[in-house]
Amino acid sequence: MRPRLALLLLPACLGAAAAPDAAAERRLVHLVRQDCGSCHGLTLKGGLGPPLTPAALADKPADGLAQTILHGRPATPMPPFRGLLDETEAAWIVDRLQRGFPAE
Repeated sequence: MRPRLALLLLPACLGAAAAPDAAAERRLVHLVRQDCGSCHGLTLKGGLGPPLTPAALADKPADGLAQTILHGRPATPMPPFRGLLDETEAAWIVDRLQRGFPAE
């Protein structure tokens, strides 16, 4: 395996998403708190959509949650965020949701 590819795969192998830089992290936190919060509750404890708390997501596979973020859920109000987020950002969001999401 090429060293560069191995470095890209390392976060997935370790079970943690790569950390974005400070500006990107602020953007992602704002997006989740505002856009996701409009359905999942501003405290992410539920609303139109289910809660996004560590307890609620504990038994959910991270890769499935990331795919839901990117592709949405057909025939539900859950939209795809593929145009706004990439795979790395979706994985970071899932990792942080499962550990406790930061405040803005």
